[in-house]
This record gives sequence, structure tokens and C-alpha cells, in this order.
Amino acid sequence: MQRIAIIDIGSNSARLVISHIYKSGAYNMVFNQKETLRLAQKTDSDGNLSAEAFDSTLQVMQSFAYMCRQYKTDKIIAVATAAIRNAKNGNRLTEEVLEKTGIRLHIISGNVEAHLSYLGVINTLPMKDGIMFDLGGGSTELVLFRNRKLLESVSIPLGAVNTTEIFHIRDTMIPTAYSDINFFITSHLDKYPWLKDANLPLIGVGGTARTVAKMIQKSRDYPSSRIHNYIFSAQSFRMLFKKLQGTTLEERKLIPGLSEERADIILAGTSIINCLLTQTQSKRIIISGCGLREGLFYDYYAKTNNVPLIADDILEESTQNVLRLFSVNIEHNRHVATLALSMFDGWKGLHGLGKQYRKLLKTAALLHDIGITINYYSHARHSAYMILNAKIFGLTHAEQMLCAVIAGWHNGIAKRYFKNHDYRPLLAEKDWEIAGKLALLLALAENLDYSESNNVTAILPGADHTSATLEIQTAENASIEIQQLKALEEWFAETFGLPLHTIIKTEKPEA
Repeated sequence: MQRIAIIDIGSNSARLVISHIYKSGAYNMVFNQKETLRLAQKTDSDGNLSAEAFDSTLQVMQSFAYMCRQYKTDKIIAVATAAIRNAKNGNRLTEEVLEKTGIRLHIISGNVEAHLSYLGVINTLPMKDGIMFDLGGGSTELVLFRNRKLLESVSIPLGAVNTTEIFHIRDTMIPTAYSDINFFITSHLDKYPWLKDANLPLIGVGGTARTVAKMIQKSRDYPSSRIHNYIFSAQSFRMLFKKLQGTTLEERKLIPGLSEERADIILAGTSIINCLLTQTQSKRIIISGCGLREGLFYDYYAKTNNVPLIADDILEESTQNVLRLFSVNIEHNRHVATLALSMFDGWKGLHGLGKQYRKLLKTAALLHDIGITINYYSHARHSAYMILNAKIFGLTHAEQMLCAVIAGWHNGIAKRYFKNHDYRPLLAEKDWEIAGKLALLLALAENLDYSESNNVTAILPGADHTSATLEIQTAENASIEIQQLKALEEWFAETFGLPLHTIIKTEKPEA
């Protein structure tokens, strides 16, 4: 096992993330520490970081170094962004950090920062085309990508902290200040014609973007606290922006979803987003909870594990990672998924579901047993909880909830379990009926490998107006699987309105 520490010293805050990479190739985060630095506010008129900036950064880095020793990290990757990059004495600060902590803090360029944030986004969001903005304290990185390939990138020296300082808008924003800020930001964006009228979704990375999402979620009583892949319209953002413009600092501190430590810089941050919306003519914003730090991790992981830097299928990759982390029998789960998908494809006329549900069945089937790592008894419910909270990328919040329900019902529909669940409003009434159909297919598949021996090598589902058939090919005696299958015949008839008949074909061993 490897223990990897990633340190990100930004213009507003500093972060330490420690992750484990296991022998199986699975990985997960085991520690996360955030400290507010506000380095963009600690720069003098000559462009030098102040003594306070040095002291606070060294104190934070010593704390990070201590935690790295506690976790016995094998590798530390530490980067500094805009505030240290732009400071005349930034290199001297990194030298002191090395001297006093033993950690080499690399100052990365704006283009490198943009590329790393892009890696964090493209490996965790199901977007083929878009414009990404990583809005930090001292800079904003912009990336245009199409067909998941980076085409343009730039780092502009405008962030939530330094823009707040330039226009002195920590408390309120008077109308004339808004006009000045709008002109100032737009004059920077005008330099990059590829932004103009791109009409692509904006993908927001960074603390300001996440805070905007939290405020909108709170205003709507959104049932989930998940930020990653949360989507809202440009109109929703502008309504929030208009509300913020008329507030004082003390009033903003009371807005649900807006933390006190960010209340003084949110006016500048949202002004930048507002100008980006105008420039690009984007109709919606998608929030990414992953960015620079995840990009650094994927860059390291790809190089050391000989895997593509950009995943071909983020849903498949993230599901397999969860499977490697928690499954007690990976081959069984993969075989169950294969059988379930065979039934989904062969009984399209019965279930009447579109291909978008196929990926949900596959995800639920692969992960349906991971709850065993908590407790075998009621493991279906444990699996549902784990699926709902796992880092599975490529699904909407509602789709991930639906996967959890499918897995949670694979031992039988238990509506009471989800009756009062906080996330229940994510699903419409028709979704619960769909979940029941897919849970049945999963139950059939699991019982066809009840002995976890792959005795059932293939199946051929069929149906006519009188009955459904399931031809089962077995390598040897599969009596236990056939017996388990019979227990599901009543559920099948209730769901699809047809009896289920099984046909057994045992493969003869070669002489």
C-alpha cells in the first residue's frame, strides 16, 4: 500500500489530502485538512508577501508535515498557486518551507494549474464539451474542452480575494462599484475570443463555485448535501447574485449555505461568475467538487499504475474502484452483472426501459454485495447506503439514488427502508416502479450464481404473449441455483404479469 499526500497552497486557503493506494489498485482518501490563509490579502504594494504571510504559511506547512509523519506518507506532492506564484519573494518562501519542514513546495504556472484542474474535472464529470472555471482567491483558470480534449486554457489574475481587495467590497457593493468591477473583469475576459458566445455549460471548480451551489441548494430545500455534479440554470445564479448585491456583510453571514469565512469575498467571486455567464452565453452551471488536488492525484496514479491519464469511462472506472475497495468476491459480482444485463437486453419488451437504465443496473449489480463488509445480515441495506455515499462518477444525484434502491431491494422490495429517507424526494413516483423491475433482474442474476461458482455460464431470456422463458446453460449441476430461482417466480409474475419458465441445458464435458 502507498500513502500519498497532496498539499495545495492557494491564495485563499491551504489543503492537505492524504490518500491510500492499495495493492489491488483501489484508492481512497483517508484524511483532509483545510486552513484559511488569505495570502492574496497579505501582499504589500511592492508585490511581496508580508511577514505575516510567511509566518502563517510556515505554521500551516509545519502542521501538514506533522500529519504526513503521523500517516507515514510515502510521497508528498506539494504545489503553490497564484499568491505565491505572483509574489516577488515567493521563491524565498518556498525555500524557508523546505528548510523548516523538509517539504519541497513547487510553484506551478497558471497553465499547469488549469491543466491539473481540468484533469480533476474530466475524470469525475460526464461532460464531453464545456468551459471550466477554477475560481480561487488570486486567480481564475479557464479551460475550453470538446470531446473531452483540452483545446484552450488560460489563467487570469482575478480571484475572489484579490478582486475584493482591489475594489474594497468586503462589506457592501454600491451600484457604481458593480459597474467598475464588471468593466474590469470583462476587459480581461475579452482577450480570449474562444470564450465569446461559446454557448457551452460552465463547469465551476473551487470554493466560490461550491458555495454558490450550497446557497442555491439551501434556498430550494434540496434533499442532498452532495455538491459534485449539481446543476443549476444561469437564471438561478442571477437571482442569487441580485440578492447578494443588496446585502451587508453581517446580512450575508446569515444566508444559509454561505460560511462566515467566505461572506466577505463572495461579492467579488460571484461577480466573476456573472461576467463569465455573460461572456460565454452559457445557460447552465455544473459544479465540480474535484479540481486541482484530484488532478494531481490522477496524474500521479496514472504514471505509477500504468493507466490512462484520462479515463475512457468514468462511471466504469469509479465503480470498479469502489468494487476493489469493498467487494469480498469481485468475480461473483462481475458475473452477476453480466447475467443481469443479459436479462435486461433479452427482456426489453417486458420491462420497457430505455438504455439509460442499463448503466444503472450494471452499477447496482457490481456493487450489490459491498455491504457485506459491514455486516452480512441486512447487507442489501448496507450496500444501498454505501452506494449512495460512494465516490461514483458519471451519474446524476437521482441516478445514484436509484442505483442504491436497486441494490437495497435485491433481496426483495422493502419500501419501508426508503420511506423516510432524506434523499427520497430525488426520485419521482415512476422511479420507484422502475427500481422494482431492475431489482428483480438483479435478484434473478444473483440467485443464478447463488453458490458463487459460475455454474451458470450463460442465459438466453425470451418472451411471448403467454409466458417468459429463461434458457440456462450450466457447466455442471446447478440445482441450488435453480431452486433459488423458483422462489422468485411469484415476484416475476407480479412484476411483469407473465409466468416464468426455465429451460436447463447442461454442457457436456469434452471426452
